[in-house]
Amino acid sequence: MARRVLHDEYFRKAKAEGYVARSAFKLGEINERKRLIRAGDRVLDLGCAPGSWLQVASEIVGTRGVVVGLDLQRVTHEMPPNVTTVVGDIDEVDAGELVRLGGGKFGVVVSDMAPATSGHGDHFRSVRLCRSILGVLADVLRPGGNLAMKVFEGEEMRALVMETDALFDEARAFKPRASRDVSSETYIVAKGFRAGRAS
Repeated sequence: MARRVLHDEYFRKAKAEGYVARSAFKLGEINERKRLIRAGDRVLDLGCAPGSWLQVASEIVGTRGVVVGLDLQRVTHEMPPNVTTVVGDIDEVDAGELVRLGGGKFGVVVSDMAPATSGHGDHFRSVRLCRSILGVLADVLRPGGNLAMKVFEGEEMRALVMETDALFDEARAFKPRASRDVSSETYIVAKGFRAGRAS
């Protein structure tokens, strides 16, 4: 079994570049490869704590863009002026309030959210979180918008990709280099939201 190396190159790079976590480089690579986020976009980050994806999204959208984050935990790290965070549960949140904070429906929804892991049923809990994300898209994501969300690999993943693909022009699984080799995480990346198909 591969040894888990916590202080790897991405950990050191994140610390050197001022990101709160190594996961910053996952979103950076996803966007570099898939071009989900552009300057001036409105971005919603679901499960945003501790804030590294907020930092990356803020840099990409620039001063004309807006980033709104939601998490059960408060983001304690200081964020740029174009970032607003909300404490709340994706299954209970007022989607209208998120849209109001963003100044309109979002062009991109991203999520690095994961369930508390126990080693038993983690994949299914991860898929449930992803389905919660799919369930709010009609209320928060504009037509033609994009999505990137983390899921743990397992038997339900194929079905989840198909469910996502039914709502978008395209949906694919993608594993960034910054993900640890021993990790079962991957990302579903989707482009071209078909708002009329969401329910």
